[in-house]
Amino acid sequence: MAEIGKGGSAGKLAISVQKRLTRAQEKVMQKLGKADETRDAAFEEMVANFNKQMTEGSKLQKDLKAYLTAVKTMHDASRRLQDCLADMYEPDWFGKEEMDAMTEEMIEKEMDNNLEDTDTLWLDYHQNITDKSLTSLDSYLAQFPDIKARIAKRDRKMVDFDSARHHFSSLQKGKKKDEAKIAKQAALLEMAAPSWAQGLISAHQVAQTNLSFNQAEEELGRAQKIFEELNVELQDELPSLWDNRVGVYVNTFQGLAGHQEKFHGEMSKLSQNLNDIMTKLEEQRELNEGTNHSESATPTPKSAVTNGSDGDLPPGFLYKVKAVHEYAATDGDELELKIGDDVLVLAFDNPDEQDDGWLLGVQEAHWVQNKDTSAKGVFPENFTQKV
Repeated sequence: MAEIGKGGSAGKLAISVQKRLTRAQEKVMQKLGKADETRDAAFEEMVANFNKQMTEGSKLQKDLKAYLTAVKTMHDASRRLQDCLADMYEPDWFGKEEMDAMTEEMIEKEMDNNLEDTDTLWLDYHQNITDKSLTSLDSYLAQFPDIKARIAKRDRKMVDFDSARHHFSSLQKGKKKDEAKIAKQAALLEMAAPSWAQGLISAHQVAQTNLSFNQAEEELGRAQKIFEELNVELQDELPSLWDNRVGVYVNTFQGLAGHQEKFHGEMSKLSQNLNDIMTKLEEQRELNEGTNHSESATPTPKSAVTNGSDGDLPPGFLYKVKAVHEYAATDGDELELKIGDDVLVLAFDNPDEQDDGWLLGVQEAHWVQNKDTSAKGVFPENFTQKV
């Protein structure tokens, strides 16, 4: 069994080598102009389009993978930067003991949520591009190697077809000459042959010639059939594949643009949140510095409420606050606030008129300039910080 297997392998190898030699000889003859070559300009244009399409698709795939690598790199850099910010942020930097604990906790919670949401956005963005853009492009390009192999096979079979055609044509042209030679030689042989052998020699030589001719004709038929089957298949597939490229490019870039728009839109919101957090921290720092200056420069009041005997303070003065948020007055008895405004808090004439969470006061700037409380009004207590 082993010997039979070796013999079969050797036979296949010999056939393969013979085919390669025949093809090489045929190509040399065609290049030298001694044998005509089957040409199909329309198919050659299809192949040129195929090669262009495959090159462009492979470049797009390579660049999209590079883009995804850059997204991952940017994500890692963003994460490290956010982690650095989270590590550096410490509540006691701005004097936590003097600040409102609830405000501090709120800022810390917002910071944690903001960092977590940012990380999730990067992960989703990378995954969406991978799943919906790159995977689709990979599937599109996966069909090219098989088609490329069949185009190469079609080219080889075309050479086989040309070779068989030329061989058959040469036999066909030489058949008449051979028949004339055979008839002349047979006549001479039959004259010298015994009577019982006359006619047999001529018939044998004609049969030999016809056998070679029939074998060449069969080989031509087989080569033509294989070539035409591949040729027809590719002529159907290549134009369709060429037309499909537009849809693939549209889906790839449209999906990428959609993911980018969503990602940058959400990231913009988180960036604004982070900016707001930093603004709050800056406000707290300024308030803390103002508190320290006030404590060092302003003497402790003699009583909680003044009757206005001190010319620098309005009647009913309780304490001073600083606005940490803007407040737009919605009624005539309300006081409008801007961030950083100093307000002198006054006692209500009738304590029963005071609503929970609201204070009565006058802008310190107005009092210093006019020395009257005509512009006093109520404002929300939680929009200010006591100084």
